[in-house]
Amino acid sequence: MRILLACPYAWEAPGGVQTHVRQLAGTLADRGHEVLVIAPGRRAPVEPWVRIVGRPIAVPYGGTVAPICFSRVSWRRVREVMWWFEPELVHAHEPLTPSTSMLAVEAAQVPVVATFHAYLHRSRLLSAAAPALRRVWRRIRVRVAVSAAAASFVARAFPGDVEIVPNGVAVEPFEQARAAEGLPEGRRLLWVNRLDRQKAFPVAVRAFDLLARELPDLSFVVAGEGRDRAAVDRLQATVRRRVVMLGTVAHADLPPYFAACDAFVSSATGQESFGMVLVEAMAAGLPVVATDVPGYREVVRDGIEGLLVPPGDPVALASAVARILGDRRLAERLADAGRARASEYSWERIVPRLEALYLVATGA
Repeated sequence: MRILLACPYAWEAPGGVQTHVRQLAGTLADRGHEVLVIAPGRRAPVEPWVRIVGRPIAVPYGGTVAPICFSRVSWRRVREVMWWFEPELVHAHEPLTPSTSMLAVEAAQVPVVATFHAYLHRSRLLSAAAPALRRVWRRIRVRVAVSAAAASFVARAFPGDVEIVPNGVAVEPFEQARAAEGLPEGRRLLWVNRLDRQKAFPVAVRAFDLLARELPDLSFVVAGEGRDRAAVDRLQATVRRRVVMLGTVAHADLPPYFAACDAFVSSATGQESFGMVLVEAMAAGLPVVATDVPGYREVVRDGIEGLLVPPGDPVALASAVARILGDRRLAERLADAGRARASEYSWERIVPRLEALYLVATGA
Protein backbone atom coordinates (compact mmCIF):
# COMPACT_ATOMS: atom_id res chain seq x y z
CA MET A 1 0.00 0.00 0.00
CA ARG A 2 1.19 3.52 -0.75
CA ILE A 3 0.91 5.41 2.56
CA LEU A 4 1.47 9.08 3.35
CA LEU A 5 2.29 9.75 7.01
CA ALA A 6 1.79 13.30 8.28
CA CYS A 7 3.67 14.57 11.34
CA PRO A 8 2.58 17.92 12.83
CA TYR A 9 5.79 18.81 14.66
CA ALA A 10 9.25 19.87 13.48
CA TRP A 11 10.92 16.74 12.19
CA GLU A 12 14.32 17.42 13.75
CA ALA A 13 12.93 18.37 17.18
CA PRO A 14 12.96 15.74 19.96
CA GLY A 15 9.50 14.39 20.74
CA GLY A 16 7.44 11.26 21.11
CA VAL A 17 5.27 11.90 18.06
CA GLN A 18 8.28 12.36 15.80
CA THR A 19 9.87 9.19 17.17
CA HIS A 20 6.61 7.30 16.67
CA VAL A 21 6.19 8.44 13.07
CA ARG A 22 9.85 7.76 12.23
CA GLN A 23 9.72 4.22 13.59
CA LEU A 24 6.29 3.52 12.10
CA ALA A 25 7.51 4.61 8.67
CA GLY A 26 10.54 2.34 8.88
CA THR A 27 8.50 -0.65 10.01
CA LEU A 28 5.87 -0.15 7.30
CA ALA A 29 8.61 0.08 4.67
CA ASP A 30 10.20 -3.12 6.00
CA ARG A 31 6.81 -4.82 5.56
CA GLY A 32 6.64 -3.89 1.89
CA HIS A 33 4.64 -0.67 1.92
CA GLU A 34 5.67 2.45 -0.01
CA VAL A 35 5.87 5.21 2.58
CA LEU A 36 6.39 8.97 2.49
CA VAL A 37 6.42 11.30 5.51
CA ILE A 38 5.56 14.99 5.43
CA ALA A 39 6.43 17.30 8.32
CA PRO A 40 7.56 20.84 9.07
CA GLY A 41 11.25 21.37 9.67
CA ARG A 42 14.11 23.84 9.82
CA ARG A 43 16.64 21.77 7.91
CA ALA A 44 16.80 19.07 5.27
CA PRO A 45 15.94 15.61 6.62
CA VAL A 46 18.43 12.78 6.71
CA GLU A 47 15.82 10.26 5.58
CA PRO A 48 15.13 10.20 1.81
CA TRP A 49 11.49 9.30 2.47
CA VAL A 50 10.72 12.56 4.30
CA ARG A 51 9.53 15.80 2.69
CA ILE A 52 9.68 19.07 4.62
CA VAL A 53 6.59 21.11 3.78
CA GLY A 54 7.04 24.25 5.86
CA ARG A 55 9.09 26.07 8.47
CA PRO A 56 7.80 25.63 12.03
CA ILE A 57 7.20 28.27 14.64
CA ALA A 58 7.30 27.59 18.39
CA VAL A 59 3.86 27.86 20.02
CA PRO A 60 3.52 27.49 23.83
CA TYR A 61 0.84 24.98 24.80
CA GLY A 62 0.11 22.95 27.92
CA GLY A 63 3.39 23.75 29.66
CA THR A 64 5.55 22.89 26.67
CA VAL A 65 6.34 24.34 23.24
CA ALA A 66 4.95 22.88 20.02
CA PRO A 67 7.00 23.52 16.84
CA ILE A 68 4.18 23.61 14.26
CA CYS A 69 3.54 25.06 10.81
CA PHE A 70 0.27 26.31 9.33
CA SER A 71 0.67 28.64 6.36
CA ARG A 72 -0.36 29.17 2.75
CA VAL A 73 3.08 28.05 1.60
CA SER A 74 2.80 24.85 3.60
CA TRP A 75 -0.73 24.24 2.29
CA ARG A 76 0.56 24.49 -1.27
CA ARG A 77 3.48 22.13 -0.56
CA VAL A 78 1.20 19.55 1.08
CA ARG A 79 -1.07 19.53 -1.96
CA GLU A 80 1.92 19.22 -4.30
CA VAL A 81 3.18 16.17 -2.41
CA MET A 82 -0.29 14.64 -2.50
CA TRP A 83 -0.44 15.19 -6.26
CA TRP A 84 2.87 13.52 -7.18
CA PHE A 85 2.96 10.77 -4.54
CA GLU A 86 -0.66 9.69 -5.14
CA PRO A 87 -1.14 7.92 -1.78
CA GLU A 88 -3.75 5.23 -1.33
CA LEU A 89 -4.09 6.18 2.33
CA VAL A 90 -3.18 9.14 4.53
CA HIS A 91 -2.24 8.47 8.16
CA ALA A 92 -2.26 11.81 9.98
CA HIS A 93 -0.91 12.23 13.51
CA GLU A 94 -2.49 14.81 15.81
CA PRO A 95 -4.71 16.20 13.00
CA LEU A 96 -6.50 18.63 15.35
CA THR A 97 -3.25 20.56 15.82
CA PRO A 98 -3.06 23.45 13.31
CA SER A 99 -0.11 22.09 11.40
CA THR A 100 0.92 19.66 8.67
CA SER A 101 -1.39 16.81 9.71
CA MET A 102 -4.48 19.00 9.62
CA LEU A 103 -3.50 20.27 6.17
CA ALA A 104 -2.98 16.69 5.01
CA VAL A 105 -6.48 15.70 6.15
CA GLU A 106 -7.97 18.68 4.31
CA ALA A 107 -6.00 17.93 1.13
CA ALA A 108 -6.59 14.17 1.07
CA GLN A 109 -8.60 12.66 -1.75
CA VAL A 110 -8.19 9.17 -0.29
CA PRO A 111 -9.22 7.55 3.03
CA VAL A 112 -7.70 9.05 6.16
CA VAL A 113 -6.62 7.29 9.35
CA ALA A 114 -5.70 9.57 12.23
CA THR A 115 -3.83 8.90 15.46
CA PHE A 116 -4.36 11.05 18.54
CA HIS A 117 -1.40 11.19 20.91
CA ALA A 118 -2.23 13.99 23.35
CA TYR A 119 -3.79 14.03 26.78
CA LEU A 120 -4.72 16.95 29.00
CA HIS A 121 -6.94 16.89 32.06
CA ARG A 122 -8.83 19.74 30.45
CA SER A 123 -8.33 22.05 27.46
CA ARG A 124 -10.32 25.22 27.11
CA LEU A 125 -8.65 25.78 23.76
CA LEU A 126 -9.87 22.46 22.36
CA SER A 127 -13.38 23.06 23.67
CA ALA A 128 -13.47 26.52 22.11
CA ALA A 129 -12.07 25.30 18.80
CA ALA A 130 -14.23 22.16 18.57
CA PRO A 131 -16.94 23.67 16.30
CA ALA A 132 -14.32 24.73 13.76
CA LEU A 133 -12.50 21.39 13.98
CA ARG A 134 -15.52 19.20 13.34
CA ARG A 135 -14.96 19.43 9.60
CA VAL A 136 -11.51 17.88 10.08
CA TRP A 137 -12.93 15.25 12.46
CA ARG A 138 -15.60 14.21 9.93
CA ARG A 139 -13.04 13.71 7.17
CA ILE A 140 -11.26 11.01 9.21
CA ARG A 141 -12.49 7.53 8.34
CA VAL A 142 -10.72 5.60 11.14
CA ARG A 143 -9.72 7.30 14.40
CA VAL A 144 -7.00 5.83 16.63
CA ALA A 145 -5.75 6.85 20.07
CA VAL A 146 -2.53 5.63 21.66
CA SER A 147 -4.21 5.05 25.02
CA ALA A 148 -7.53 5.23 26.83
CA ALA A 149 -6.35 8.58 28.22
CA ALA A 150 -5.81 9.99 24.73
CA ALA A 151 -9.16 8.59 23.58
CA SER A 152 -10.97 10.20 26.50
CA PHE A 153 -9.36 13.56 25.70
CA VAL A 154 -10.75 13.78 22.16
CA ALA A 155 -14.06 12.15 23.14
CA ARG A 156 -14.87 15.14 25.35
CA ALA A 157 -15.23 17.35 22.30
CA PHE A 158 -16.05 15.01 19.41
CA PRO A 159 -18.51 12.13 18.99
CA GLY A 160 -17.66 8.85 17.29
CA ASP A 161 -15.70 5.65 17.75
CA VAL A 162 -11.99 5.76 18.57
CA GLU A 163 -9.86 2.62 18.35
CA ILE A 164 -7.07 2.22 20.89
CA VAL A 165 -3.75 1.06 19.46
CA PRO A 166 -0.77 1.77 21.74
CA ASN A 167 2.41 3.43 20.62
CA GLY A 168 4.84 1.06 19.02
CA VAL A 169 8.34 1.09 20.47
CA ALA A 170 11.61 -0.12 18.96
CA VAL A 171 12.50 -2.28 21.96
CA GLU A 172 15.42 -4.23 20.47
CA PRO A 173 18.06 -1.46 20.74
CA PHE A 174 17.25 -1.09 24.43
CA GLU A 175 17.25 -4.83 25.06
CA GLN A 176 20.63 -5.32 23.42
CA ALA A 177 22.59 -2.16 24.29
CA ARG A 178 25.99 -2.15 25.97
CA ALA A 179 26.50 0.24 28.87
CA ALA A 180 27.81 3.71 28.12
CA GLU A 181 31.28 4.46 29.40
CA GLY A 182 32.54 7.52 31.23
CA LEU A 183 29.76 7.75 33.82
CA PRO A 184 30.42 7.96 37.58
CA GLU A 185 31.12 4.76 39.48
CA GLY A 186 28.44 3.30 41.72
CA ARG A 187 24.69 3.17 41.19
CA ARG A 188 22.97 5.46 38.73
CA LEU A 189 19.46 6.87 38.48
CA LEU A 190 18.36 7.84 34.97
CA TRP A 191 16.12 10.63 33.65
CA VAL A 192 15.29 10.89 29.92
CA ASN A 193 12.85 13.64 29.00
CA ARG A 194 12.44 17.31 28.27
CA LEU A 195 13.19 19.65 31.16
CA ASP A 196 9.96 21.62 31.05
CA ARG A 197 7.02 22.26 33.34
CA GLN A 198 5.03 19.29 32.06
CA LYS A 199 7.78 16.84 33.03
CA ALA A 200 8.35 18.33 36.51
CA PHE A 201 12.13 17.91 36.46
CA PRO A 202 12.58 20.01 39.65
CA VAL A 203 10.56 17.38 41.55
CA ALA A 204 13.00 14.69 40.43
CA VAL A 205 15.95 16.90 41.38
CA ARG A 206 14.55 17.39 44.90
CA ALA A 207 14.02 13.63 45.16
CA PHE A 208 17.63 13.01 44.18
CA ASP A 209 18.75 15.55 46.77
CA LEU A 210 16.97 13.48 49.42
CA LEU A 211 18.43 10.23 48.08
CA ALA A 212 21.95 11.65 47.91
CA ARG A 213 22.00 12.16 51.69
CA GLU A 214 21.42 8.45 52.30
CA LEU A 215 23.09 6.85 49.27
CA PRO A 216 26.63 8.22 48.83
CA ASP A 217 27.29 5.99 45.79
CA LEU A 218 24.24 7.21 43.81
CA SER A 219 24.54 9.57 40.82
CA PHE A 220 21.81 11.10 38.64
CA VAL A 221 22.19 10.85 34.86
CA VAL A 222 20.00 13.36 32.99
CA ALA A 223 19.35 13.24 29.24
CA GLY A 224 17.27 16.20 28.15
CA GLU A 225 17.20 19.94 27.79
CA GLY A 226 14.82 22.73 28.71
CA ARG A 227 14.19 25.75 30.87
CA ASP A 228 14.09 23.72 34.11
CA ARG A 229 17.73 22.74 33.71
CA ALA A 230 18.55 25.39 36.32
CA ALA A 231 16.92 23.22 39.01
CA VAL A 232 20.22 21.36 39.50
CA ASP A 233 22.05 24.61 40.23
CA ARG A 234 20.09 24.94 43.47
CA LEU A 235 21.69 21.78 44.83
CA GLN A 236 24.60 21.93 47.24
CA ALA A 237 27.90 21.70 45.39
CA THR A 238 28.71 18.22 46.71
CA VAL A 239 25.36 16.89 45.44
CA ARG A 240 25.48 18.87 42.19
CA ARG A 241 28.74 17.14 41.28
CA ARG A 242 26.87 13.82 41.31
CA VAL A 243 24.45 14.98 38.59
CA VAL A 244 25.55 14.25 35.01
CA MET A 245 23.80 16.63 32.60
CA LEU A 246 24.05 15.10 29.13
CA GLY A 247 21.89 17.69 27.40
CA THR A 248 19.85 16.63 24.39
CA VAL A 249 20.78 13.11 23.31
CA ALA A 250 19.70 11.80 19.92
CA HIS A 251 17.16 9.03 20.35
CA ALA A 252 19.39 6.51 18.58
CA ASP A 253 22.15 7.25 21.10
CA LEU A 254 20.04 6.69 24.23
CA PRO A 255 20.13 2.88 24.71
CA PRO A 256 23.68 2.74 26.17
CA TYR A 257 22.68 5.20 28.91
CA PHE A 258 19.72 3.02 29.86
CA ALA A 259 22.02 -0.01 29.94
CA ALA A 260 24.43 1.82 32.27
CA CYS A 261 21.85 2.73 34.94
CA ASP A 262 20.10 0.95 37.80
CA ALA A 263 16.67 2.59 37.89
CA PHE A 264 14.58 5.01 35.85
CA VAL A 265 12.56 7.95 37.15
CA SER A 266 9.84 10.14 35.64
CA SER A 267 7.97 12.80 37.61
CA ALA A 268 5.56 14.11 34.94
CA THR A 269 2.59 16.08 36.23
CA GLY A 270 -0.21 14.40 34.31
CA GLN A 271 -0.23 15.47 30.66
CA GLU A 272 0.98 12.07 29.51
CA SER A 273 -1.02 10.00 27.06
CA PHE A 274 1.27 6.98 27.04
CA GLY A 275 4.88 6.93 28.26
CA MET A 276 7.09 5.68 25.44
CA VAL A 277 10.21 6.35 27.50
CA LEU A 278 8.83 4.06 30.23
CA VAL A 279 8.58 1.21 27.72
CA GLU A 280 12.16 1.86 26.63
CA ALA A 281 13.30 1.74 30.25
CA MET A 282 11.47 -1.55 30.82
CA ALA A 283 12.95 -3.00 27.63
CA ALA A 284 16.40 -2.14 29.01
CA GLY A 285 15.59 -4.01 32.23
CA LEU A 286 15.36 -0.93 34.44
CA PRO A 287 12.89 -0.84 37.34
CA VAL A 288 10.70 2.22 36.82
CA VAL A 289 9.52 4.81 39.32
CA ALA A 290 6.95 7.14 37.77
CA THR A 291 4.03 9.31 38.73
CA ASP A 292 0.59 7.77 38.99
CA VAL A 293 -1.05 9.72 36.15
CA PRO A 294 -3.31 8.75 33.22
CA GLY A 295 -1.23 7.37 30.39
CA TYR A 296 1.62 6.24 32.61
CA ARG A 297 -0.56 3.89 34.63
CA GLU A 298 -1.71 2.23 31.40
CA VAL A 299 1.89 1.29 30.63
CA VAL A 300 3.41 0.60 34.06
CA ARG A 301 1.31 -1.26 36.60
CA ASP A 302 2.08 -0.33 40.18
CA GLY A 303 3.98 -3.08 41.96
CA ILE A 304 4.27 -5.21 38.82
CA GLU A 305 6.62 -3.45 36.38
CA GLY A 306 7.40 -0.44 38.54
CA LEU A 307 6.32 1.77 41.40
CA LEU A 308 3.88 4.64 40.91
CA VAL A 309 3.77 7.65 43.22
CA PRO A 310 1.62 10.79 43.49
CA PRO A 311 2.71 13.61 41.15
CA GLY A 312 4.48 16.58 42.68
CA ASP A 313 5.75 14.62 45.70
CA PRO A 314 9.57 14.42 45.83
CA VAL A 315 9.50 12.55 49.14
CA ALA A 316 7.34 9.76 47.71
CA LEU A 317 9.50 9.67 44.58
CA ALA A 318 12.70 9.36 46.63
CA SER A 319 11.17 6.73 48.90
CA ALA A 320 10.16 4.55 45.94
CA VAL A 321 13.61 4.80 44.34
CA ALA A 322 15.27 3.96 47.68
CA ARG A 323 12.99 0.96 48.08
CA ILE A 324 14.04 -0.42 44.70
CA LEU A 325 17.74 0.26 45.19
CA GLY A 326 17.63 -1.31 48.65
CA ASP A 327 15.78 -4.50 47.68
CA ARG A 328 17.52 -6.53 45.00
CA ARG A 329 14.74 -9.11 44.76
CA LEU A 330 12.16 -6.39 44.20
CA ALA A 331 14.35 -4.72 41.58
CA GLU A 332 14.85 -8.00 39.73
CA ARG A 333 11.16 -8.87 39.86
CA LEU A 334 10.16 -5.46 38.47
CA ALA A 335 12.86 -5.66 35.79
CA ASP A 336 11.77 -9.11 34.60
CA ALA A 337 8.12 -8.09 34.47
CA GLY A 338 9.09 -4.88 32.69
CA ARG A 339 10.93 -6.70 29.93
CA ALA A 340 7.89 -8.88 29.30
CA ARG A 341 5.60 -5.86 29.35
CA ALA A 342 7.82 -3.93 26.91
CA SER A 343 7.60 -6.73 24.35
CA GLU A 344 3.85 -6.12 24.12
CA TYR A 345 4.59 -2.73 22.56
CA SER A 346 7.10 -3.89 19.95
CA TRP A 347 6.36 -2.69 16.44
CA GLU A 348 6.04 -6.31 15.34
CA ARG A 349 2.92 -6.52 17.49
CA ILE A 350 1.56 -3.02 16.91
CA VAL A 351 1.89 -2.56 13.14
CA PRO A 352 -0.38 -5.50 12.17
CA ARG A 353 -3.12 -3.84 14.21
CA LEU A 354 -2.63 -0.62 12.26
CA GLU A 355 -2.51 -2.47 8.95
CA ALA A 356 -5.88 -4.06 9.79
CA LEU A 357 -7.32 -0.58 10.34
CA TYR A 358 -5.80 0.60 7.06
CA LEU A 359 -7.76 -2.16 5.32
CA VAL A 360 -10.93 -1.09 7.13
CA ALA A 361 -10.36 2.53 6.03
CA THR A 362 -9.77 1.63 2.39
CA GLY A 363 -12.47 -1.04 2.25
CA ALA A 364 -9.93 -3.58 1.03
